[in-house]
Amino acid sequence: MRRAATAAALSLTLAVPLSAPLPASAATGGVPGAPGIGDVYFPDYGNGGYDVKHYSLKLDYQPGTDRLEGRAALLATATQTLSRFNLDFLLDVREVKVNGRAAAFARTGAHELEITPARDLPRFLPFVVEVAYAGVPSSVEVPGIVRPWIKRADGALALGEPEVAWWWYPSNDHPADKATFDVTVTVPEGKQVISNGVLASRRTARGTTTFRYVMDKPMATYLAMLYIGDIEVHRTRSSTGLPVTTAYDVTLGPRMEFAKASVERTPEVIAWESSVFGRYPFSSMGGSVVNENVGFALETQSHPVYDSVFFETGPDISVVVHENAHQWFGDSVALKQWRDIWLNEGFATYAEWLWSEKEGTGTAAELANALYDEIPADHPRFWVRVPGDPSPEFLFYASVYWRGGMTLQALREEVGDQDFFAILRAWARIKQHGNGSTAEFVSLSEKISGKQLDALFQTWLYTPGKPASPPGAVPSTAARKGLPASYESHKRFHELLHGPA
Repeated sequence: MRRAATAAALSLTLAVPLSAPLPASAATGGVPGAPGIGDVYFPDYGNGGYDVKHYSLKLDYQPGTDRLEGRAALLATATQTLSRFNLDFLLDVREVKVNGRAAAFARTGAHELEITPARDLPRFLPFVVEVAYAGVPSSVEVPGIVRPWIKRADGALALGEPEVAWWWYPSNDHPADKATFDVTVTVPEGKQVISNGVLASRRTARGTTTFRYVMDKPMATYLAMLYIGDIEVHRTRSSTGLPVTTAYDVTLGPRMEFAKASVERTPEVIAWESSVFGRYPFSSMGGSVVNENVGFALETQSHPVYDSVFFETGPDISVVVHENAHQWFGDSVALKQWRDIWLNEGFATYAEWLWSEKEGTGTAAELANALYDEIPADHPRFWVRVPGDPSPEFLFYASVYWRGGMTLQALREEVGDQDFFAILRAWARIKQHGNGSTAEFVSLSEKISGKQLDALFQTWLYTPGKPASPPGAVPSTAARKGLPASYESHKRFHELLHGPA
């Protein structure tokens, strides 16, 4: 599938009234699209038979009742002749149109909206789906999934991984199908709205304010965020001229100072990461700090969201480095399969270690070895849960982060600094705004280094048990006087994310 929206496709979205039918085709013999995109961990996530290019969302939200009314328009291309297709969605649907014609729809499965257009959709041709819907997202539950829509006293927060889109917009919900976004939200006057990308417009009339955000680079559906409420918002520009939006829950209290001391450094962090990974891949940057005890930070595209708990005892630059490293590794270069989550989390963890190395508070090798030494070989979970195939239940377990980072340190030791950093930059450049897999990363590493690396990746990513040798070529902690200065803060950050190893 092609990932980037073409100029012609975007032109169609903006120039053709969505109520006007697109040219029909005489093609027949369509078959239903698959109700899943083919993920080995989450087989019913996403859908088959089409590729979304653009989402246009127009939303009206009432904070007091948590009532969300929306109209979504999806520009997509059929990858087969379609007689029927699915979207992932949970709220009540009032009407569906395909190419301007009323379409039949029905609920199937836990989160599927099955749509039957008035006529088959020809392969390789674009089509537009309009869905009118409404509901109270905080009242919707799916067994076994933590509800990612959080009703707040003053608004709402949509934030989660791998599930979140179902609660507020219909989608092909899998990172393998990325698209651009245009999100317009109307709220009572005085409320603020934060979403991904550039704030294109804001207008107030008759007691309401309407915010329009544009994300002009392809984005995975789980990376779309929405934050509504009483929020202190700062809008500036970076040294390179990009808009910077930082936002803080007004109820942060003593955490506010520490949060600002960290998140306001985002342009500095991104400037450094750009020097290591290559040009920053998006047109805006920033971050929001929420007071909701969600227990995690998330790399929502161009605008990460941080739980205020990270700033409970002081500033925490590690979390800012981690989530913004994801802008290259996880956001711009997204996963093809959730099984390869270490390509996101191992890389962002290693970025923290590189920051520590830059700051002189411990090299990446020292931090990798400190963790290797501290976690015993007979740990009941850590060395058994391999980062290259962690299972759906342990998608965000400590080994995905730490052993994923150790894998990159082992690679660095094997190929040398010159080739190692060339590999990271090439991965970010070649796969920019697309998707990647572990096999492709291994292949690229071998091509650039000229070395056969299957054994290294097999040992660190896929072999249960503690590897015989540490990932870094430095003495073990037993032979050194103390740990790197950044070790405790780094360890605390990860324990906040997912508890002790």
